[in-house]
Order: sequence, then structure tokens, then C-alpha cells
Amino acid sequence: MKRRDFIRKSTLVAGAITLPINVFSSVIKKETIEFGLIADVHKDVMHDADERLRAFIASANKKELDFILQLGDFCRPYDYNKPFLNIWNGYKGEKYHVLGNHDTDGGFTRDETKAYWNMPKNYYSFDKKGVHFIVLDGNDANPKPWSGYNRYIGDEQKRWLIRDLKKTDKPTVIFSHQSLELEYDGVANMKEIREIIESTNKEAGFKKVMCCISGHTHTDYMTQINGVYYVQINSASYRWVGGEHKVIRYSNEIDEKYEWIKYTIPYKDPLFTFVKIKDNCIIIEPKKTKFVGPGPKEMNLPKTLPNDPIAPTISRFKMKT
Repeated sequence: MKRRDFIRKSTLVAGAITLPINVFSSVIKKETIEFGLIADVHKDVMHDADERLRAFIASANKKELDFILQLGDFCRPYDYNKPFLNIWNGYKGEKYHVLGNHDTDGGFTRDETKAYWNMPKNYYSFDKKGVHFIVLDGNDANPKPWSGYNRYIGDEQKRWLIRDLKKTDKPTVIFSHQSLELEYDGVANMKEIREIIESTNKEAGFKKVMCCISGHTHTDYMTQINGVYYVQINSASYRWVGGEHKVIRYSNEIDEKYEWIKYTIPYKDPLFTFVKIKDNCIIIEPKKTKFVGPGPKEMNLPKTLPNDPIAPTISRFKMKT
């Protein structure tokens, strides 16, 4: 059974990923932009989610960042999750949210989760130092017939995206929870969204949309499609492996209280990253840790796709112009 089906039933640095930007808009400033990213902390799965988020916020507070952003699957709006949310709100600078598919598990609506997080809109945009940032919501209902969970960008949001991209003359980075690249588990109509992005770039005459960054898959991967980079940021916490591969990795007491951990391969230390836009490059800092207990090889897990590796890293990767 897949990770999302199980959960729905319940109520270090070693280098840099460098994404070269061939053409910047003439309006971009020479200032360096730096922001922090964390993905898929999963407060409602991990017993030590508070400590993982606290490590990210402590690191972010030591830097002079323009903002931080979490890429979804953060926490559900239960009263007992307020101490976790307070850690996030302890960041002294600007902070932004992306809605994940598991943030409404337990019967919650997107509006309830947004209100709990103090997130004004489920999709929106903002500008920083000559760069435009877009946050999409990949949790719209899929057109019928559809038997899977919601992973779609609907017509209203698509029209908004087209208008938003037309209005800006700035180079743009797009954030979403679900991937716009990994077809079997990303946004179901990702090809439509990529067509909007590619049409925008063609009409603008420069690479207006430079990069799309997502979470969701708990993997570590970057690729380029028709001139646009797509990056999957690894989970702060674990990789889901499901019921056929369950292992108690901490203690019986923890397993009894946090019933989904045994279906994961947790990461020993939290993964997160700090991103710089500098000298016509997007630079994603890497971070590396270890698995808690047996890893995929020791567990004889099936081989994953090249664009969906099981690895406790945010990798060092460079692409040159």
C-alpha cells in the first residue's frame, strides 16, 4: 500500500547544485537573493518532527535570508500541533507556505489548514530583489473519472497562473508541493502547466520561468525539460516504503505512539537547504545524512526510477552553461 493510502486512514554540506540561467531579465538586480527551503517534515508521522524543524529555523535565524518557505506535508491543524507551528513562527523574517496533500488528512479542508497556518491564499506570488516567485496549489480536485487522491491544478488556478506570468517582467521561480516532472506521482496535468511555462518563455523571448521546485516525493533529483529546470527537494524526515517493508527502528514505545514510522526509512539528521540566486545562477546547497536502521539495499527494496532515488541527501550537482 502506498504512503498516501496509509496516512489517509489515520486522523554536512558537501557542494552545490548549480542551475545556470542563460538569460536574465534586464530588470534583475545584482543583489544576491538567499532563502531557506524545507520539505515534507510530516509532523503527524515523525516523533522528532519538532527537533527537525527547530534545527532548520535555528540555521535560518543565523543567516540574513530574504525568506524561508516550507514545501508542504507540514502539519495538520490539530490543537496539539501548535507547539510545532510555534517553532516555525519563531523565525524572525518573512516565511511562506505551500499546501501539501497530507496537510488536510483527517477530514480537514484547505481553508482550515490555511487558517491554522495563517496562510492567506493557497496559490499566490511575490517579488524579491528583481525575482518573481510563484506558489502553486497542486491539490485541486481531478476531473472525473478519477479514483486517486487530488493532485491537479484546476482551470481557475491555470488562468491565474497565465495572468500572473504575463504581468511580471521578472525572472521567475515556481514552487509546488507535487512535482511538475515526475509523472506517476506529480501534478496529474503537469504537461498542461509545463506548456503554460514554455509558452510564457517563448513569448517573453527569454527564460522568464527559470526553475520549478517541489517536494512530495521524498527524493533528490534535478533535470531540465525544454530549457526549464525541475528540482525535487528531499524530505526533512524520511522516505516512505510501505507495509511490505515495515521495520521498527526506534522503540516499541515510539512505534505505538507514532504508528506510521515503521513504514518509512527515516533520515538520522534533518534535511533542508539554503538557496542563492547569484551571478546568473541558482545555487542549492547540499546536505547529507544517514538512514536510521537498514537502508534500501539492506532491505532488498525494488530498484527505483532514475528520477526517484532513495537517498538521505540533497545532492551536490553542477550544470554548466
